[in-house]
Amino acid sequence: MGIHPTAIVDPRAQVDATASIGPYSVIGPEVRIGARTTVGAHAVIEGRTTIGEDNRIFHFVSLGAIPQDKKYAGEPCKLVIGDRNTIREFSTFNIGSPGGGGVTRVGNDNWLMAYVHLAHDCIVGNNTIFANNTQLAGHVEVGDWAILGGFTVVHQFVRIGAHGMTAMCSLLFADQPPFVMSQGQPAQARSMNFEGLRRRGFSAERIGAVKAMHKALYRDGLTLEQARERIAALAGETPSAAADVQLMQDFLARVSPQRGIVR
Repeated sequence: MGIHPTAIVDPRAQVDATASIGPYSVIGPEVRIGARTTVGAHAVIEGRTTIGEDNRIFHFVSLGAIPQDKKYAGEPCKLVIGDRNTIREFSTFNIGSPGGGGVTRVGNDNWLMAYVHLAHDCIVGNNTIFANNTQLAGHVEVGDWAILGGFTVVHQFVRIGAHGMTAMCSLLFADQPPFVMSQGQPAQARSMNFEGLRRRGFSAERIGAVKAMHKALYRDGLTLEQARERIAALAGETPSAAADVQLMQDFLARVSPQRGIVR
């Protein structure tokens, strides 16, 4: 642990005494790094960036640079990263922008592989996995437990729901509801992430409710509003899945008519 003698750490930066900063890394004046977080060699962490505890940040990472947005004019925006995240080589996370709330946010326990890009105002939940070269444009939201395959590309303002999954090289132009697995360019819904749900301890009853939601959204030729009505009824039919139904309902309530959902 400690700060390598070749690292450049601004005296105004707040680096916990138990954190580790590797050779030739650069830490800016407004950066805060929590306990037991390790930063590899040649990393650059700048801007108003706050990093929590027990993160592993590998070499050649860039965190907290200004947005790749021509409208940005130096406003005091932020990057906030939680605890126990793994951020692999050459990943780039930008601060937020005034047009998106001013904060790019990463939750806890995420596994973010090499060359991942999080543009301004992205919101990433907890326990996600982003495979190599996952690229998120501005204002993208990714829910808890989502898994994004390598080279997944997500259009700005698109949302990916909790427990979902994308195949390698997927291109998302529309919202992907919770539990959905998608693939293609543009991405299309293929199934629900049933195996992932089993691994997370979902009961047979809850998985049955997810299957019913999939049928309502994709198999029975319903409009989105009709599907929402049928999905709402599942909470009464399967009380153990009430929270899963509510998760889906909350997501679908925010779908943009212009963007729609993956089909």
